[in-house]
Amino acid sequence: MPERIAAIDFGTNTARLLIADRFPDGRFEQVVLMRAIVRLGGGFCRQQGLAADAMERAMDCLRRFSAEIARLEVQTVRAVATSAVRDAANGPAFVARVVRETGIRLAVIDGLTEGSITLQGVLSGLDQRPDDLLLFDVGGGSTEYTVARGTRPGFVRSLPLGVVRLTEGKGEPAAMSEKIGRELDGLVVQMRRDGIMIDPERCQLVGTAGTATTLAAISLKMAEYDYRKVNNFVLEKAEIQRLYELLLPLAPSERLQLPGLEPGREDLIIAGVLITLLSLERFGFERMKVSDYGLLEGLVVTQGLP
Repeated sequence: MPERIAAIDFGTNTARLLIADRFPDGRFEQVVLMRAIVRLGGGFCRQQGLAADAMERAMDCLRRFSAEIARLEVQTVRAVATSAVRDAANGPAFVARVVRETGIRLAVIDGLTEGSITLQGVLSGLDQRPDDLLLFDVGGGSTEYTVARGTRPGFVRSLPLGVVRLTEGKGEPAAMSEKIGRELDGLVVQMRRDGIMIDPERCQLVGTAGTATTLAAISLKMAEYDYRKVNNFVLEKAEIQRLYELLLPLAPSERLQLPGLEPGREDLIIAGVLITLLSLERFGFERMKVSDYGLLEGLVVTQGLP
């Protein structure tokens, strides 16, 4: 008999719930997928942490998730919070409130754990598993880079490059690019110290999370999002550059006229595209594969929480 499991990925920008039936052999079948752009990291400040209105948006979303979990008689719940909550002075108080008001226990995970679980989720959805893989996961508050051989992560780093963090903190593309470039330079130095060398001829670059899937959806002119078409879609660097040049001069409201751009991402997409383009350039890749699978699916296929 399958186990009914609920996975919650409560990120800095997006909250997602996956309810699935997991079989003893590790396979799973999706029952329900819910998502909302909550922007938990919106208005974040160093002294206080999470803003009051952001926490209210989060609580409204988690109450809906909790009701769905109860309705579908879920046996196991695995819920994680990432960058915004782990960096917030009031993060522990927020986690306690979530338990008190919804019954959901959010485990606040660090970037290394996030990258490792995300890798397992991505691998479960790839059409071909390369021997060497470089995975990057652009979030609202951070971006995780994972180098793997086979199914084992050999290097995981979390950088303070998130689309909410960059958009609200830097604003202009030039300032965002400078910050991204500086962080990527430091990442390359760390990799070399650890003996990690990326060969684009042998290594597969995979992008996961909202920026990558949004770029694929826009490229496909996808009026209705279809994860089956997005997952394993290959984006050329030239196409990503074309999309950047298309999006940049448009006002946020005008960007929403493009099929594939989800409301709530219209001001954040520029930061995400810059992280993507500069990542391809730093590591010498001409294309990347897009994964619709990630941390959420990783919570389903891995055993237990950290």
